Amino acid sequence: MIRKAVLPVAGFGTRCLPASKAIPKEMITVVDRPVIQYVVEEAVAAGIRDIVLVTSASKGAIENHFDTHAELEASLEAKGKQALLESIRDIVPDGVNLISVRQGEPLGLGHAVLCARPVIGDDEPFAVLLPDVLVDAAEGQARGDSDLRGMLAAFELTRRAQLMVEEVDWAEVERYGIVSPSDAVPAPGEAAALAGMVEKPTRAEAPSNLAVIGRYALPGAIFPLLADTPPGAGNEIQLTDAIEALRESQGVQAYRMQGLTYDCGQPLGYLEATLAFGRRHPALGEDFRALLSRYRGK
Repeated sequence: MIRKAVLPVAGFGTRCLPASKAIPKEMITVVDRPVIQYVVEEAVAAGIRDIVLVTSASKGAIENHFDTHAELEASLEAKGKQALLESIRDIVPDGVNLISVRQGEPLGLGHAVLCARPVIGDDEPFAVLLPDVLVDAAEGQARGDSDLRGMLAAFELTRRAQLMVEEVDWAEVERYGIVSPSDAVPAPGEAAALAGMVEKPTRAEAPSNLAVIGRYALPGAIFPLLADTPPGAGNEIQLTDAIEALRESQGVQAYRMQGLTYDCGQPLGYLEATLAFGRRHPALGEDFRALLSRYRGK
């Protein structure tokens, strides 16, 4: 089973400006915790034990968030604020390792993943989780039956790279990377082989309405391919180019998720995520729903 994950967090977050000018976009909060914490929790719940943060000089706040803060813990303990103390002690569970590597230059997602090569190695599979996308479970989905866990299980079963995909409205396909299934479209919770992928196609050109949403399960064999991948769109090393080379040599599958995603890389996505997670928050949910009722129609 895959036990390692790469989280690329070195980007500027320009879609979130001005909020992300001095604060990493991954540290902007949804309800009561930063987005990056939700993604780490998702990874840990799926069995990931080594998390590699590909970071940059301006992202020290992310590393600090997951580090121990002895002075703050001592202060909370002295004041008897046990619930708050536990909330910061439990950010990283025992047995989970967070490792930071630097991406010295912003050379693209493919390059960011390649920066994790010395930690992951070429012989071990791993996951990639984009930290500005929150994955929410479907209504009725069994506890612990997350989409990430399902995708990792599909990799374990087939030994084929997996791209998590979500069905989107046909009118919005031009905003996404869209996959082309080689045969049948996979049902939710299932995987199917890919014939390729089209980046931001028009409605007429789109081979399906299944969009890649920022969760990948990849073999270590992707690293040599990334190392040989020339700069592509935007003069950056594109992960999708290396995945296409992998598809041609080994095959790649699309895992169709059951739940929903929220794109927290842009302001409306943050607002939608706040609505979704705030309404069912165990401590704040009831009052938050009352606030929504108060402002409805205003």
